[in-house]
Amino acid sequence: METTLIVIDSDAELARARALVDRLMASDKPADLARLTAQARLIAAYEEEKWPACTLRPAEVIRYLMDQHGLTSADLVPLLGSAERVDDILRGRRQLTLAMVQRLRARFGVPADLLLPPASAPAAA
Repeated sequence: METTLIVIDSDAELARARALVDRLMASDKPADLARLTAQARLIAAYEEEKWPACTLRPAEVIRYLMDQHGLTSADLVPLLGSAERVDDILRGRRQLTLAMVQRLRARFGVPADLLLPPASAPAAA
């Protein structure tokens, strides 16, 4: 399949690029597989620029889970401790302990890394 890569600068070009990827996935030719890899990288770069990933704080994740499961802060006391501790965690004044993360992960079936604080950048030497 003879084709060139599509440089993506609009949603219309994104649609064309995705269609090209679909066609290239059906090919077994090494040149087409190389084009597939390159086009997929162009799509990923465009999507990351247009829709950057946001990092949520653990308290935001917990509030979302509470909303989705119809829970109140009182319902979290068995998982997190006292009502005061739950309030501190939901307000971002207190970090979750590893034990709390494990209990929340088990209760809600979410990956533990959603409940951990974002990693800070390493200090410059």
